[in-house]
Amino acid sequence: MAINTEKLGYILQEFVSATSDVQGAALVTPDGLPLSTNLPGTMDEERVSAMSAAMLSLGERIGVELGRGAIDRIYVEGEEGFSILTSCTQDAVLLVLAHRSAKQGVLLLEIKRTVAEIKSVL
Repeated sequence: MAINTEKLGYILQEFVSATSDVQGAALVTPDGLPLSTNLPGTMDEERVSAMSAAMLSLGERIGVELGRGAIDRIYVEGEEGFSILTSCTQDAVLLVLAHRSAKQGVLLLEIKRTVAEIKSVL
């Protein structure tokens, strides 16, 4: 079954443009391949995808080693904002880049809604 990358691109575009303080998003495979991206122009989608896969791999290892079980989400908080990696399916994870001023509760609700939409396409 082929993946509808056009529909995925539309979902990411809507998410980034309609969600306050979201600066970009990428849907990537656990192997680090981009499925669809909507990132700031200065970011290389292949590099972002590879880093997302590395974050996922390390997060899964931490979950196992520290007895936390399967992971749902990985946060990286920096001076300029958040990077949130969320599981969509076994074959895809969603990376969201958000500004520091983002309201995390609202952001997580929007991510949850977007993940459900992505799952319906995958």
